[in-house]
Amino acid sequence: MPLLTPTELERYRRQIMLPGFGEEAQQRLKNSTVLVTGVGGLGGTAALYLAVAGVGQLILLRGGELRLDDMNRQILMTDDWVGQPRVFKAQETLFAINPDIQVEAICEYVNPDNVDKWVRSADVTLDCAHNFVERDLLNAACVRWGKPMVEAAMNDMEAYLTTIVPGLTPCLSCIFPEKPDWDKRGFGVLGAVSGTLACLTALEAIKLITGFGQPLFNQLLTMDLGRAAFTKHRPYHDPNCPVCGERSRELSVGSSDWVTSPLTEPRGIAC
Repeated sequence: MPLLTPTELERYRRQIMLPGFGEEAQQRLKNSTVLVTGVGGLGGTAALYLAVAGVGQLILLRGGELRLDDMNRQILMTDDWVGQPRVFKAQETLFAINPDIQVEAICEYVNPDNVDKWVRSADVTLDCAHNFVERDLLNAACVRWGKPMVEAAMNDMEAYLTTIVPGLTPCLSCIFPEKPDWDKRGFGVLGAVSGTLACLTALEAIKLITGFGQPLFNQLLTMDLGRAAFTKHRPYHDPNCPVCGERSRELSVGSSDWVTSPLTEPRGIAC
């Protein structure tokens, strides 16, 4: 892959300065591809922070048009875009902010016909989809192809976040064998709540790619942002999970060492 250019070294200089980060971590970001689903107040904001961090390629996957009631939280959008496919405006905004990256926009919802293609093409998937039908499809595809997934969701003032490594951590089906009954008509949301979760979601992906910091492996972070209460839980890893059980059994005990390494040096899964 191409090395960091002088422009990129200056653009990312302040994060390269971080102890333990350096040019090596920045190069890993440049070499990576991240699939972002949802591309709304959560996924779009997470994509923004991945773009300014220098992730080399972003794939944005989301169908549907921008609505006026999206505008309190979707910071990649502008008022004149209401009624048009949001994913293309997200692409335009991200490229305007950082022309050194590649942004591919697909105006489709996650579905059985496209999920394998896009999961396979990425190193990491950000699950910011708006319902559990799409989330379950993403989870199964990530397990199928051995790709890590950052799982993030919010409802009203509450949110959760975890990082899933197929076979080594609980998958979404382990964590939610019975799916939450989300109101399909929508729910109230403050933009700052989705933005808070989005920043943490982007940070999880950056940690996965670079090996900098400690991702939420085998931990489910829950947040009540109305009270600023954050709690970590250890979710059950079901050895008989119909989605990830077989992969878990295939991996040896030693493969769990992978979780201390960046994606550019995978051990235990195929990235």
